[in-house]
Amino acid sequence: MGDIEESVKQEKKVVFVTVGTTLFDALVRTVDTKEVKQELLRKGYTHLVIQIGRGSYTPAKSEGKDGSLAVDYFTFSPSIADHLRSASLVISHAGSGSIFETLRLGKPLIVVVNEDLMDNHQSELAEELAERKHLYCAHPQTLHQTMSDMNIESLLPYPPGDATAVAKLINKFLGFPDD
Repeated sequence: MGDIEESVKQEKKVVFVTVGTTLFDALVRTVDTKEVKQELLRKGYTHLVIQIGRGSYTPAKSEGKDGSLAVDYFTFSPSIADHLRSASLVISHAGSGSIFETLRLGKPLIVVVNEDLMDNHQSELAEELAERKHLYCAHPQTLHQTMSDMNIESLLPYPPGDATAVAKLINKFLGFPDD
C-alpha cells in the first residue's frame, strides 16, 4: 500500500527545455548541472526533457531512480507542441518560436537569453515580458538563481486573443514605427 501512496504523491511534473533549431550548448550544459537538477527536484519536478537542437553537448540521461530527476533529450522533433502541452515548466531560448505558444497555453516559462545571438531582438522582448510578470528571464549563468527564486504563482497569465500589445513590442524592437 505504501508504494501506491508514494506514486500518487509523486505525480509526473515535466520540465521541457527547448533551444529550437539553434546551437545553445551553454543552456543545455546549465540545465545538465547537478545544482539545477537538484533545484528542479526541490521544486517538485520529476522529469527533464531537453531538445538540444544543433548543439554538440550531450546531457546525461537518467531514468530517475532513487529519487533523482529523470532526464531525456533529443535533437529535433517534427513538432514540439506535445512537449509544450505536457510540460509543467518550459525553459526556452530567447529566439524560440515556442515562447508565444507556451504563453498561449498558460504554461510557466523561463526564457534564457543567448548572448551569442547579438541580432536577436527577442531577448529584449523577453525582458519586457518578464517586467510585465508573464514569464521569467535569465541568462545561462543566472538560471539556477532564477529557478531558486521563482514563484510560479506570481506569474500573470498572458491574455490570449488580441496580440496587438505583443505586435507593438516586437515592432518596437525590430525598429518599425509605432502606429
